[in-house]
Amino acid sequence: MNLLDKINLPKDLKKLSRSELVILCDEIRNFIIESVSKTGGHLSSNLGVIELTVALHYVFDCPQDKFIWDVGHQTYPHKILTGRKKKMGSLRALGGISGFPKILESDYDIFGTGHSSTSISAALGMAEALKKKNLEHKAIAIIGDGAMTAGMAFEGLNNAGDSSNNILVILNDNDMSISKNVGALNNYLAKLMSGNLYGSIKRSSKAVLSVIPPMLEFAKRAEEHMKGMVIPGTLFEEFGFNYIGPIDGHDLNALIDTLSNLKELRGPQFLHVATQKGFGYEPAEIDPNKFHGVGQFNMNDGAQPLKTKKATYTDVFGDWIVDMAVTDKKLCAITPAMSDGSGLNKFAEKFPDRFFDVGIAEQHAITFAAGLARENYKPVIAIYSTFLQRAYDQLIHDVALQNIPMLLAIDRAGIVGQDGPTHSGSFDMSFLRCIPNIVIMAPSNENECRQMLYTGFKFKGISAVRYPRGSGPGSSIKSKMVAIPIGKAELIRKGNKIALLAFGNTLDEALKAGEKINATVINMRFIKPLDIKLIRDLGSSHKLLVTLEENAISGGAGSAILEIISEYDLKCQSLRIGIPDEFVEQGSQEQLRKKYGLDAASIIKSIEKKLT
Repeated sequence: MNLLDKINLPKDLKKLSRSELVILCDEIRNFIIESVSKTGGHLSSNLGVIELTVALHYVFDCPQDKFIWDVGHQTYPHKILTGRKKKMGSLRALGGISGFPKILESDYDIFGTGHSSTSISAALGMAEALKKKNLEHKAIAIIGDGAMTAGMAFEGLNNAGDSSNNILVILNDNDMSISKNVGALNNYLAKLMSGNLYGSIKRSSKAVLSVIPPMLEFAKRAEEHMKGMVIPGTLFEEFGFNYIGPIDGHDLNALIDTLSNLKELRGPQFLHVATQKGFGYEPAEIDPNKFHGVGQFNMNDGAQPLKTKKATYTDVFGDWIVDMAVTDKKLCAITPAMSDGSGLNKFAEKFPDRFFDVGIAEQHAITFAAGLARENYKPVIAIYSTFLQRAYDQLIHDVALQNIPMLLAIDRAGIVGQDGPTHSGSFDMSFLRCIPNIVIMAPSNENECRQMLYTGFKFKGISAVRYPRGSGPGSSIKSKMVAIPIGKAELIRKGNKIALLAFGNTLDEALKAGEKINATVINMRFIKPLDIKLIRDLGSSHKLLVTLEENAISGGAGSAILEIISEYDLKCQSLRIGIPDEFVEQGSQEQLRKKYGLDAASIIKSIEKKLT
């Protein structure tokens, strides 16, 4: 029997010897590779934190000690060790376990995450609560180096360092060039610096020198100078943390020794751990980005099944922005750490001086773009719908209020799929359409996406094109770019009594339904401004107007139609079909569209129910 077969909860882990823990790490690694090869999921990030996760559960007592995993796509080892090993086969599937921490899934998932840079703030809140309860447990934030680029992480650090709370921040550093600082000597220094002897000497020395202010200042400077030569920790010390590291995140003994020492220390502690994405699995080590989020693959060699390549909306955007940049030298592309996911790699290679990856800093991305635009450059911001939420104030205050022109290319809008509610683009229609000075478009196919991007870029104002994850219906893409009349909808099919108003990629299913029930079908194209004349005509000539959208019904495109029906006192009935007042769960896009009534058969059933 493998050791992993005996581990159901963290308490079982604590019975193992150090040598057995090393074997357990190898078994967890093999288990994750085999499991994810069948389900798909995040692989590289999880393989990189196995030793760290084992060490954390070995030293601390979760859930009494609070583990908050930033972003959360590195929590498969944590899930395996906390009673969900047998459920890994349902990972990211409808009704299965989440690919991210989820508080409704397990008591060991202390805080739900999916967006980055929230862990330090959440951990500090929990540390404060523990202090008020007179409990000595620690709140531990495990945050990656990429997530440390976001302002919220520094806001949390700034507040935490000024407190006396028992918070431990672990920087999981898998990208920064610190390899020269990692090794036996540095692990020894980290162990020494986290121990009681070093801490007591440090405190007593400062106490003695405090009566001689110049000597105390000299000692501080000398300490910072020496630490600066060995470790990049001065920044975190200035925030008020006791900085330890960097240590090898795959050296289990070093991790356990250092964490054991840190467990006894009070106040804000910062541990810098260096790990390797994809560690222990050669294909993922060679190309960690390829195996960051992966579908099914052959675990023996990492090969993925060949699929017929069909252009995605992301591909359409990537091709369009290169073509547009050739003709307009003022175009600049901006993305908050999503260059690959947003389709900007080709642009970055061809126009490096006009490409700006600002890191995980959505707020900064929007205001940075506004600054460029004020100096007559033409920014295009490639951003996921779910991440645009993070820059809402900047969009209102820094952009719309001043009517500063720019194009928002909003990827992953609507139903996203297996990543679940943290990544679903359910709200952008609702939160954008209430902002003045913004034009909002949604393409029904690939060619329309290209033309809308061109329309938005040429528009002398703020525009947004929201398009879904994955491929469209396979329409032919015309290289010639032609602007679409702003606010003009398109009649696709003339029917009788019932009109289906399709927004974005709901058009195909609307057409299927329309053919069966002889309904009028409209490709609405614009969420704002709406084609008011057409809607009034439809309301006068049809019994029922049905709106279809991959967005929250509350405040979405259907609500905009209701406003027109009310304002002009149209006598028709109305039916809104979209995402109800709930968060979209995980599952395939097809499953979720059916669940929310957006497939043709469900549309017809909803209409029949409405008219009975």
